[in-house]
Amino acid sequence: MKLTWYGHSAFRIEAAGATILIDPFLTGNPSWGKSWEQAAEGVTHVLLTHGHDDHIGDAAAILKKTGAMLVANFEICMYLVGKGVSDRKINPGNLGGTVDCGGFTTTFVNALHSSSAGGAGGTNTYLGNPAGLILHFPDERTLYHMGDTDIFSDMALINELHEPKIGIVPIGDRFTMGGAVAALACRRFFDFETVLPSHYGSFPIIDQTAEKFVAGLEDSGVEVVLPKVGEAREI
Repeated sequence: MKLTWYGHSAFRIEAAGATILIDPFLTGNPSWGKSWEQAAEGVTHVLLTHGHDDHIGDAAAILKKTGAMLVANFEICMYLVGKGVSDRKINPGNLGGTVDCGGFTTTFVNALHSSSAGGAGGTNTYLGNPAGLILHFPDERTLYHMGDTDIFSDMALINELHEPKIGIVPIGDRFTMGGAVAALACRRFFDFETVLPSHYGSFPIIDQTAEKFVAGLEDSGVEVVLPKVGEAREI
């Protein structure tokens, strides 16, 4: 499996014959600082955890240009159809549901956050429940992108049901759990082999480094991977 981090929560995953973008906030992402075209080359699927602008990002433009499949909750799918995305290319789901993405499946699980688009003096559009996404591949380890969330005890059930071995974990504090709490979540509720921190180092009001997260997982036996922005890593 090849993973590329574009800063914030945006990841490209290449596995099982698919090229997947999760939360493709690229244009306007301070960590990336480039347009979306390079990251979206060859993309087959766009997965969205929730509706905030720093997660939907360039999804509409990418989907219209590439014809990729959109995997998101029903509200986000309809919202993007309203922005010109083809309704024949959506694969909607919701919490507890699993959808077949062709070559892999995606399960929607709980996340403690919010989900809307707009605001700042304009119309704020409700976009359903925020989610974490579990990606099951036939010949790869199961991956869990937590989206934006705090710690919650039902993470233990997520681990029991899905046994994810790779975790993408938000650590930036203020809008998600911070690094120390995120490390506690990984230790207490999961049997991860590899984790990658996310949702940090982009905007100045969230934590700029992964130091607290790394310190919290010291001697845990969990591999913490800290890729450079735009760097592809084999996981």
